[in-house]
Amino acid sequence: MKVLVVGNGGREHAIAWKLSQSPLIKALYCAKGNAGTSKIARNIPIEPTDIKTLADFAQREGIDFTVVGPEAPLCAGLVDEFERRGLRVFGPSQKASMLEGSKVFAKEFMQRHGIPTAEFHVFEDPQKARNFVKDFGVPVVIKADGLASGKGVVVCKSQEEAMQAIERLMVRKSLGEAGSRVVIEEYLEGEEASYIVLLNGDRYLPLPTSQDHKRLLDGDMGPNTGGMGAYSPNPFVDEDTEKAIREQIVERVIEGLKREGIYYRGFLYVGLMLTHRGPKVLEFNVRLGDPEAQPLLMRLRGDFLQTLLDFYEGKDISLDIDPRHTLCVVLASKGYPEKPEDGKEILGLEEVEKLEDIVLFHAGTEERNGKIYTRGGRVLNVCAWGRDLQEARERAYKAVEKIRFEGMHYRRDIGLRGIRSLTERKGF
Repeated sequence: MKVLVVGNGGREHAIAWKLSQSPLIKALYCAKGNAGTSKIARNIPIEPTDIKTLADFAQREGIDFTVVGPEAPLCAGLVDEFERRGLRVFGPSQKASMLEGSKVFAKEFMQRHGIPTAEFHVFEDPQKARNFVKDFGVPVVIKADGLASGKGVVVCKSQEEAMQAIERLMVRKSLGEAGSRVVIEEYLEGEEASYIVLLNGDRYLPLPTSQDHKRLLDGDMGPNTGGMGAYSPNPFVDEDTEKAIREQIVERVIEGLKREGIYYRGFLYVGLMLTHRGPKVLEFNVRLGDPEAQPLLMRLRGDFLQTLLDFYEGKDISLDIDPRHTLCVVLASKGYPEKPEDGKEILGLEEVEKLEDIVLFHAGTEERNGKIYTRGGRVLNVCAWGRDLQEARERAYKAVEKIRFEGMHYRRDIGLRGIRSLTERKGF
């Protein structure tokens, strides 16, 4: 089969890596890929949001199956265009992608269908937003309505922070039209969890649990990012919690989509806060998380392409999960997430690639004259397997120490809260 992966980040390298292991693969393409995908696939110089050109390429090349990585092409209607041309593609339609494309749509959808989430209010007028914060008090969370690559959510602990966020998003339009409307919602406390399922109509299959680390700095400080690291499984999601997530959230989403006449086929990501009142939805994503995809795909055994094809066709499938733990550390450029620096040579990659139980997924990288350079905010994902979370963490950070580029930044506490949780449960 000829298979196309759309996207150029760490998630797409992980998807391509897993698909490339399938004996069904005759040719694998990435649009537009990165320095990592070029080693296992043919990179195609087409932007992920250039939908017409991608569809033309898929038709001309005879692509049998396309897997879409990022949200932007999904929200722009890539699946609709491919399906209109009779091309098989794994991802939700433009209408279904509104669950991620509009925070307002997602919150109102949850409200309509009794899906637990934070109390919220929607504003298009900056002054009304300011007045609300003064009356409601802090802490609050302010979210840009549109797509913002994980950077449109601001946790405001003080009134000053809230006013600055409103000014930046709604007045100065730092994220463009994505901030024309904002959602202001109550601040939820608890442990975060990522719950991702394969969804096709009313059939769904959960992937292993995971936890992301959204904030830039150790101790969950600093601005929100696209994600600075993740691990799987998530020790905070026990059997009862997962049952609640499935019954109160995933199955209500499926029923709600059915009632509203929206057909959904693809990955559905549920970002959760596990509160003392039960799991509540922070956000929906209409694709695999990044960096959650990296440790998750490392835990999937078997032929991933065959699994996706069977699920696409409505067949009953099951997943064979590696019992080992996996952990991913994101290496970012100086200035990320606001103004990341580019063009820095990356050293130490060959040494890391030789290490046992380590996989290196590229994100913002490019190859020039046989050397690898940074190109983007999140540059590399250093991932490891381990018998437990502690071992996976130790292996990943030992590998991180071997990589160097000017301005390299990473969190040093990925997985620590999970390890503490496991330690407390064992009574140590």
